[in-house]
Amino acid sequence: MKILTTQIGGLLGRIAANGEESIEETARLLAQATIGEGRVILAGAKEMEAVIVTALYGVEPLQGAVRYEEGMEIGSADRVWLFTRSSSDEWALELARTLADRFIPFAALAAEKPGEDNELENLAYTYVSTGLTRGLLPGDNGERIVQPHAMASLFVYEAVKLAYDEMLSDED
Repeated sequence: MKILTTQIGGLLGRIAANGEESIEETARLLAQATIGEGRVILAGAKEMEAVIVTALYGVEPLQGAVRYEEGMEIGSADRVWLFTRSSSDEWALELARTLADRFIPFAALAAEKPGEDNELENLAYTYVSTGLTRGLLPGDNGERIVQPHAMASLFVYEAVKLAYDEMLSDED
């Protein structure tokens, strides 16, 4: 338990240190939708649904947020926040390409660091990396285990939400 706590604390610390600017940019991008009469559309697959459930049904819901539905109409005032475990996920890349082709600004969150070979990061207006590309702990057979992608994404979500809420309160 102590090792897990240490490793998760380290992961969250690295996300905070490396992603502070991207987190602020993401909040700003999403606030544009709410201030401009658009929606914040949250799209995620697999365990990333945890972020969407928290944003929509948590104690403090994200103002202006709706769940992405396949085929939904997305307007120019809307902003999309795309959550995926991996930047090479085909579903996420397909959605990102569609949004980019339609000039719909969107934010993305994935494990991989930004770089030339990260198509998702290149398509997104803002990109936050969790840096969680392998397990946090050594397993019995030498493999790496424990990949808390949803937990890392929820941490980023809460950080973005803090900045987002502050931006919206400044508009009042």
